[in-house]
Amino acid sequence: MINRRHLIATGAAAAVAGCGQADRPLYSADAHVADYPTVQGVEAMARMVEERTGGRQRVKIFAGAQLGSERDTLELTVFGALDLNRVNLAPLNSIANETIVPSLPFLFSSIDHMRASLDGAPGQTILDALRPHGLVGLCFYDSGARSFYNTRHAINEPDDIRGMKIRVQNSDLYVGMVEALGANPTPMALGEVYQGLVQGVIDGAENNWPSYESARHFEAAQYYSLTRHVMAPEILVMSKHRWDRLSGEDQEIFQQAARDSVPVMRELWDARVADSRERVLASGVEANEIGDIAAFSNLMEGVWDRFVVTDVQRRLVEDIRNLGGAA
Repeated sequence: MINRRHLIATGAAAAVAGCGQADRPLYSADAHVADYPTVQGVEAMARMVEERTGGRQRVKIFAGAQLGSERDTLELTVFGALDLNRVNLAPLNSIANETIVPSLPFLFSSIDHMRASLDGAPGQTILDALRPHGLVGLCFYDSGARSFYNTRHAINEPDDIRGMKIRVQNSDLYVGMVEALGANPTPMALGEVYQGLVQGVIDGAENNWPSYESARHFEAAQYYSLTRHVMAPEILVMSKHRWDRLSGEDQEIFQQAARDSVPVMRELWDARVADSRERVLASGVEANEIGDIAAFSNLMEGVWDRFVVTDVQRRLVEDIRNLGGAA
């Protein structure tokens, strides 16, 4: 049985010995459940790697947070005890501040704009920024567009959310974003949100269609307002300890297989979004488009000033904005 303690022990031994441990597959972690598009994306990559190496390289995936939270498994990956990891950008923000940029509120004008940016030079700059920190960025996966939902009424303008208690991830960026809108950010674990909505501890939250549906939040908060304020991706990384023990040929195979898995994941993600949206709307949820999105995005200037603090980050923002017209 593979668990966190076993990984630490075997990872430490491998790091000291410098051995390739070719007799075992590479271990990969994902906090999402087995049928989630990110897990299926890594599975597609694993199949390609095994086929292209003639079975010489294999990947075993531990989904459903079997090996711990994303922050825990990320530590293991940097240490070299875990080989591959699919994580949200949030725990990477303190490691490489370039990863903050794709999470900036109202940065991307559309899903196509987000994908073009991450598939292009800005995305590669962000992936490359992880190498000095013990991680090799392989590719980005989608995490959808996040919007606000609540128990009170539709949100059409910033005044509609003012004073609401809104659940956010444990992230300074998300806290700052909600404060800038005049609402009260309430950091809370995702598993506590449903009860928080039912009991009135919070008035609302923000997430993508699949999470809103699968966590059953739509049962408690029936107003979904399509602000699409954040389109932050997720990321697949490899431990640099493991990467450095691969041959040049195998490094190229892993990198290309990761890239080739992205359209697979995106097709699954788009289908999941459409299905979740249909299920939620059929339940009677009131969903509304935002007529004047600039009324929201114009309030983010102070948030951007607080988190975009380096020349590299500023260039990334400029490059991504320039791609907006072509997407």
